Amino acid sequence: MSVMVIVAYRPRPGKEALLLELTKEHVPILRGQGLATERPVQAMRAADGTIIEVFEWKSQAAIDAAHTNPEVLKLWGRYAEACEYIPLNQVKECSDMFAGFAPVDLK
Repeated sequence: MSVMVIVAYRPRPGKEALLLELTKEHVPILRGQGLATERPVQAMRAADGTIIEVFEWKSQAAIDAAHTNPEVLKLWGRYAEACEYIPLNQVKECSDMFAGFAPVDLK
């Protein structure tokens, strides 16, 4: 069974452009490793610059496999340089009944 995830990336100071590039590469790399589905990815930006991404893993086993996959680990290392992962409840907009964000073009 596939797993839909929503993740929030808060950019480190001066790393906003790097985070956007990583967001564009993220799921295509996961797909190339056989870990993510072809379901369209959604990305958006909160007022404070946090990037929210919604995508689908193929399965829990795929998530587990990502934690030992060299290509994914390299990608996650780049993410660590560009941002910090934060819980959705730390994104101000997520406390609104209808959370609104600016769209991010992944092309």
